[in-house]
Amino acid sequence: MRHAPDDLAASIGITPRFGAGRAAPCSDREVAILLALCNGGRFIEEQLDSLAAQTHSEWRLTVSDDGSHDDGAERVRRWAARHPDRQIRMLSGPKAGFARNFLHLLAAVEPGTRFASFADQDDVWLPGKLARAVDALSKVPEREPALYCARSWICDARLGNLHRSERWPLPPSFRNALVQNIAAGNTIVVNRAALRLLQAAARRVEDVAAHDWWAYQVVTGAGGTVIHDSAPSVLYRQHDANVIGANRGLRAHLRRFWIVVRGHLRSWNDLNIAALLRAAPYLTPENRALVEAFAAARAAPPSLRPARLRRLGLHRQSRIGTGCLWIVAVLGLF
Repeated sequence: MRHAPDDLAASIGITPRFGAGRAAPCSDREVAILLALCNGGRFIEEQLDSLAAQTHSEWRLTVSDDGSHDDGAERVRRWAARHPDRQIRMLSGPKAGFARNFLHLLAAVEPGTRFASFADQDDVWLPGKLARAVDALSKVPEREPALYCARSWICDARLGNLHRSERWPLPPSFRNALVQNIAAGNTIVVNRAALRLLQAAARRVEDVAAHDWWAYQVVTGAGGTVIHDSAPSVLYRQHDANVIGANRGLRAHLRRFWIVVRGHLRSWNDLNIAALLRAAPYLTPENRALVEAFAAARAAPPSLRPARLRRLGLHRQSRIGTGCLWIVAVLGLF
C-alpha cells in the first residue's frame, strides 16, 4: 500500500508549487549539494573542480566541516574565493560522525529547494552526474518522494585501477532496504518531496547507522520511488581514510565479514529499526507493520529467525547474500 501523494505531501509540509509560505528557489532546476567535510584536505579541491565541471551548472554548495584538523576547510574557502560566481556556504558540523553531519546538512537546506545531492569529500564526479539525476527525477510526479542513485567507478587514491561497482539485479524496495543498502550516498540526489520527507524524519531520530542506507529505507518505506542508474556517476576513491569502502572485491567481502563478526551489523540494524519506528508516521501502514514484524523476527528464538524473515519477504540482491542473511540471523549477529 502506498501513501496518496497529496496525503504524504501534507504530512511533511509540502505546499503547492507557487503556494503561500514557500520561498522561491533561484532556479527550478537548481541542486543543493551537501558536502560533509572532515580532514578532507588531500582531495577536496579535485572534488570541487569536478562540481564546477558539471554539465548541469545550476547548483549551490553547502559544506559542513565536522571539526577538521587539517587544511580542508581553508582549501574550500580558497577555492570559493577563486569562484566568486558560485554560491558556497560553510557550516560547523555537529562533531558526531559522518552520518550526523549529513543529517545536519539536510536540516540546513533552504526552503523551496527542488533537488538536493549528497557529496563526499574525496570523490570526483563525472561531468554528467547531476544532469542524469535531474533528468530522471524530473520525470517523477513532483509530490512523490524520489531518490536517484547510481553505480560508481571504484578506483585507487590516484584514480587508477578502475572497475565498476556492483550491478543490482533486483528492483529497489523496502523489503530489500531493511537488510541491504544499494543507494551509495555519494551518488544520491533527491527531489523536493523526498527532501522534505527526509528532513521531517531526521527531526525525529537520535542516530542512524549511515545516512544513505537510512535515506533508502525512509523513501521506500514511505512508498516513494528509487531510481538506480546502471551508469556510473562518480569516481569513488578507495584509500585508508575512507569511512566506509566499496561493496565489491575480496577486500570488501573481508570487511563485511569482520563487520558481522564484531557485531556491528546487529548494532546498525538496532539503529535502523529505532529510526524507522520514530519515523513511523511517514511510512505506509504496510511498511510500518513490516518494521515491527522485522524487529519481532530478530528477537525470536534463533532456529525460528530464518523462517520468519523469509515469510516477510526480506531479501538481499543475490541468493547467496540472502542465504548468508539467514545464517547470521541464526547466529544472532543480525
